[in-house]
Amino acid sequence: MKRNAVLVTAAGGIVGQGIMKSLRLATNSSLSPNSYRIISVDSSPLAAGLYRSDIGLIVPKASDPEYIDSIITHLRNYDVDALFVGSDEELMAIATAKKRIETESPTKVLVTELDVIKIARDKWETYKFLKANNLSCAESCLPEKKDEFTEEFGFPLVVKPREGFGSVNFFVTKSSDEIEYALTKIQDYGWNPMLQEYLPGLDDEFTSGVTIDKNGTYTMSSIAIRKYLKGGQTYKAFIDDYPIAKLSAENVAEKLGLTGAVNIQAKYVPNEVTRSSQTSAVFELRNLNESLQNGRMKIFEINPRFSATCPLRSYAGINEPDIVFRNAVFDEKIEKVSNCRRLVCMRYWNEVYVDLAEYEKSKNVGSVKQGLESSYAPSYF
Repeated sequence: MKRNAVLVTAAGGIVGQGIMKSLRLATNSSLSPNSYRIISVDSSPLAAGLYRSDIGLIVPKASDPEYIDSIITHLRNYDVDALFVGSDEELMAIATAKKRIETESPTKVLVTELDVIKIARDKWETYKFLKANNLSCAESCLPEKKDEFTEEFGFPLVVKPREGFGSVNFFVTKSSDEIEYALTKIQDYGWNPMLQEYLPGLDDEFTSGVTIDKNGTYTMSSIAIRKYLKGGQTYKAFIDDYPIAKLSAENVAEKLGLTGAVNIQAKYVPNEVTRSSQTSAVFELRNLNESLQNGRMKIFEINPRFSATCPLRSYAGINEPDIVFRNAVFDEKIEKVSNCRRLVCMRYWNEVYVDLAEYEKSKNVGSVKQGLESSYAPSYF
């Protein structure tokens, strides 16, 4: 079996590592005809993924003028078939340089179109797109309309940056003073704030993954996960057939006109049925599935990239990095994949160990040639 060379950026982050995990699963699975040789890159020699890939390379930060040149050099040197982007910080830089990268290297760049990224990376532009296309979404406004917005929706209200990610500078405010504090903190950080209605509920937030073929003509896969967050990341999840969540996400992806992978964040909002009488923070899966027929999904975020939960999806049977690679690089027509294993995921911390001498060598040389052989990831339990 030919090993396809892929380069994954941001080897120290949860998205880049999730892509790598999915490609390892594909390599070891009978569900994919492909085997992958993973070259990973990061700006820090302390990125764990560098030591768990076949080759790890240190590159400048995405903000550095030399970043794209460095990426192109590595793509050429290792005859890379496809480039996966593993962080929000790099997404715009690589999408902007996509044509140049594909011209100057043998590599397919697996990012969607730049105009789609510009809409999805700006949460206010996302809101305007959703409203213009009559897609259910969390109501939002800019700071100059905060008084009218507060009068209409009351407290609590969400204040968050238009260009943020994860839970960085995300505030749930309960007074006008708290709104002013949140606006100031976001602006001091160098970002632009917006307000959004607060969508209550602990057990009804979904992250849905959709892949669209390279010509933007049909949905190749979709999967929805009911998630629980800690520190802005999914740490417990239910993977099941959630038809309303999946169809809602597919509708958004198709109307965006994107290609490749997208991640849709939404909350289920009941129309008439409320759960005020239920006191448990974790509800029975059966009850939630039944009540999904009595409400709608309210979308509040679109991430035009692979998700940090893609290894969960891959383990359940929908391997988005592998699907997108096969379609984009080999022009394989992927029959729509939407059936998955019904699973509960509970994430936990693990460690990667590297001998100090190996780390010092990697830091000085700028590469890790035998990461899997020089690092240790113990299976504690």
